Amino acid sequence: MLDLIRRLVKEEEGQGMVEYALIIAGIALVVALAFPTVSGAITGLFSDIAAEL
Repeated sequence: MLDLIRRLVKEEEGQGMVEYALIIAGIALVVALAFPTVSGAITGLFSDIAAEL
């Protein structure tokens, strides 16, 4: 039983995958927070174009 616990503590195979998942989650959070600002700017741009036409 102790050998199993020692082996589980030493194994680091899934560590890289978890790090990539955290990076992707961080990027997704930034995109989700920036989306309202960007969509508001695009909407304003199209409104200006429509008003000029």
